[in-house]
Amino acid sequence: MAVIFFNEDVPKPKLKFTILKKWIMSEIELRGFKAGNINYIFCSDEFLLEMNKKHLNHDFYTDIITFNYCEGEIISGDMYISIDRIKENSLLLGTSESEYYRVIIHGVLHLCGYNDDTLEETQEMRKQEDDSLLRLKIY
Repeated sequence: MAVIFFNEDVPKPKLKFTILKKWIMSEIELRGFKAGNINYIFCSDEFLLEMNKKHLNHDFYTDIITFNYCEGEIISGDMYISIDRIKENSLLLGTSESEYYRVIIHGVLHLCGYNDDTLEETQEMRKQEDDSLLRLKIY
C-alpha cells in the first residue's frame, strides 16, 4: 500500500514528500485504520473546477476534492488539490506552506469518516486538522 504524489497540469510543489507519507500513514493508523492506496494529484484551479462540475455538479473553486475508495478499515482514495487555491488561501490566512499540509490531511480525514457539512462537523474537522498538524515534524 502506498501514498503517492502526482501532478496534473502544474509543477509538483517542493514539499518533503517522504516525511509527509510517514505522517499520513501514522495519522491513519492513529484513527484505527490501515492505509491502502492514497493518491494526491496537484492541479490548477481550472482543472479542479472542471472535475467539480463533472463529478459533483458544483460550479465553484475548491482547494480539494476527495474520491473515497475505502473498504472497511482500509483507507484508499484519490485527492485532487488545487495549487492555485492553496496559494491564494495561504496568502489570505497567512499560513504559507502549512496550508498544503492542512489540505493534505483534510482529505485523509474525510476518508477516515470526518465531514464538514455542518458547523459542528466543521469545528471537529478543524480540531482534527490542528491536532494532526501538531504531530507533523517537518522542520
